[in-house]
Amino acid sequence: MRVILFTGKGGVGKTSVAAATALRAAEMGYRTIILSTDIAHSLSDSFDLQLGNDPKQISPNLWGQEIEIYQTMESYWGTIRKFVAALLAWRGMGDIVADEVAVLPGMEELANLLYISRYQEEGNHDVVIVDCAPTGETMRLLSFPEMMHWWMSRMFPIQRRVASVVRPVVRTLTDIPVPSKEVFGAVEELFGEIDKIRELLTDCTQSSVRLVVNPEKMVVKEAQRNLTYLNLYGYCADAVVCNRIIPERVTDNYFKAWKHSQQKYRQLIQEGFSPLPILDVPLMENEVVGLPMLKMMAEAIYGQTDPTGVLFQGRVQDIQKEDGCYILNLALPFVGKEKVTLKHGYEELDIQVASYRRNVVLPQILRGLSVTEAKIDNGTLGIRFQRNSVEAKK
Repeated sequence: MRVILFTGKGGVGKTSVAAATALRAAEMGYRTIILSTDIAHSLSDSFDLQLGNDPKQISPNLWGQEIEIYQTMESYWGTIRKFVAALLAWRGMGDIVADEVAVLPGMEELANLLYISRYQEEGNHDVVIVDCAPTGETMRLLSFPEMMHWWMSRMFPIQRRVASVVRPVVRTLTDIPVPSKEVFGAVEELFGEIDKIRELLTDCTQSSVRLVVNPEKMVVKEAQRNLTYLNLYGYCADAVVCNRIIPERVTDNYFKAWKHSQQKYRQLIQEGFSPLPILDVPLMENEVVGLPMLKMMAEAIYGQTDPTGVLFQGRVQDIQKEDGCYILNLALPFVGKEKVTLKHGYEELDIQVASYRRNVVLPQILRGLSVTEAKIDNGTLGIRFQRNSVEAKK
């Protein structure tokens, strides 16, 4: 099963791009489902029909779904949620408030991920398209399996053994709620599901993230940060969709400054995201709502290309730790052993190799560190970061 996630800053048009991609995939014969992980759903508006928590057929081979967190919670998290609510109620919180608060942080992300896992198990779909929430929420979504895996792998085995010993004693002395075998069974099942979804989404042959941008400074910078953290968590981006480019045929003087600005930031997109393919999409003449306009957008994005294909193999960048230092590896497949020039700021790095220029937004762990070495080997630029000697002694 192929999984494609679309993310980007709010308002860049990622819902339209995701919907257009899903429609094109379905028209090519793939059994396709598109689901929205954004609380403020807009898939219904894009397809111009009402979608809900259960998949609804939109056209031949195409289904849509707007996930409702509370219905999903009852299906996947009900047993654990009841225990948390009981514990909060025992601490004096009202039953209704306790039930609401029992929806713990991260549960919305988990519910969305579990649907992807379920569709893989069922085998009824060839392609899952995910219309993600804006960038910040999407990073919470994609970092959730890593965080949950870390927590559960350390806490779960110990807590289960302790509970089995303590439960009989506690029940005779007090009315404190103690997790039951049913609760631990639900946690164990959930642990397995998280492992499966983590494996699926980090498999570059099955899952890809596509970044949707507009040629505007703030949008591009946020997308660069997004790409950095996607690579940090092990996810693979395979394309950037540059949306709403004013066509050349628009010659009105009113748009002259806009076109000049877009050309400048389109160049920045090329430099900042290479070697990822950049898919340009013109500003459409009408609002992209309904199947005819979505079909038109899909043709503009992909032409005759299969939208479900992996458009770029591998990762654009990754970070490794070595002898107390960090190595930032950047894919530069068309560059030899030319001289490398770096301009290192606190939050970003400007790289010049021959005529090749690249701007990289640094993740938090590299900010404030010094660059001590940069070298090219087999199409990969390796940049070594380390703390200065004063900080290292501390």
